Amino acid sequence: MNENINSIPDIKVSVKQTFGIDTDLEVDAFSKKNDFVPDIDKNYKFDKDTTIAILSGFSFNKRVLVQGYHGTGKSTHIEQIAARLNWPCIRVNLDSHISRIDLIGKDAIRLKDGKQVTEFQEGILPWSIQNPIALVFDEYDAGRPDVMFVIQRILESEGNFTLLDKNKVIKQNKYFRLFATSNTIGLGDTTGLYHGTQQINQGQMDRWNIVTTLNYLSLEKEMDIILAKNKSYNTSEGKEKISNMIKVASLTRKGFMSGDISTVMSPRTVLHWAENAKIFNDISYSFRVTFLNKCDESEKNIIAEYYQRCFGDDLPESLINKQSK
Repeated sequence: MNENINSIPDIKVSVKQTFGIDTDLEVDAFSKKNDFVPDIDKNYKFDKDTTIAILSGFSFNKRVLVQGYHGTGKSTHIEQIAARLNWPCIRVNLDSHISRIDLIGKDAIRLKDGKQVTEFQEGILPWSIQNPIALVFDEYDAGRPDVMFVIQRILESEGNFTLLDKNKVIKQNKYFRLFATSNTIGLGDTTGLYHGTQQINQGQMDRWNIVTTLNYLSLEKEMDIILAKNKSYNTSEGKEKISNMIKVASLTRKGFMSGDISTVMSPRTVLHWAENAKIFNDISYSFRVTFLNKCDESEKNIIAEYYQRCFGDDLPESLINKQSK
């Protein structure tokens, strides 16, 4: 990326009016939106504690790490706050394929005055810190060690970034912000639920100013979200169906946390289930194509029991034992 963002926050936004949290706090925001600002989801429900933590990151330039089980909406939470502040936001998934070169940059061949020349092309990291960008590292605890040491350089809010490839020292933009999400709290996978996660250097963990935990929504809040996006369910019968769907999801989450199953229903999965149930007019079939088919064969009987406990009906045997061909 070589586009520079020259704008700076020029307005104040009321946290009470914008996020529904009872506080007099106001935060910096941009009056104009650009291509890097996420779209607003008007039906998004904010968790109070997580919202306050993330807003502190935006307001006071604090490094904020959001920890929690997958499917709780950690990254989306940061994005939706950025969307309402019109704050440019970039997400980078720190999977095993992301390398030091991807972050820092590399030499690239370009045509200049009709000739091929080799020039250094800056990566996402040096570009981001020079702009008013909220940079979000997803799956932070899955990053490779060489990548993590690169990131450590910018965890200090005033920390400069030395670009050795260009003999250049880059100063952080005053409105650059850094966030991350993780499934663990830097201690590695102690539960067996998140293979591939790493222990995070404690010197690096210490540089995160704020660590907050985002859990799954309550049944009532999750229902509000689904009903807001699927108004046809806003009847007594429809609410009962959605309530039972969420109860199934809740059982999968408890089963996942206890190690009984390896696949979990996120709020997004429940939303898709509700939408598919309208398409197929069949709760059990839509459950299979939305979630059950993603599960390990050895766990389907457990998940079928969750379904039976919530809906009072057995899933057809053909759905449980149907093998992919």
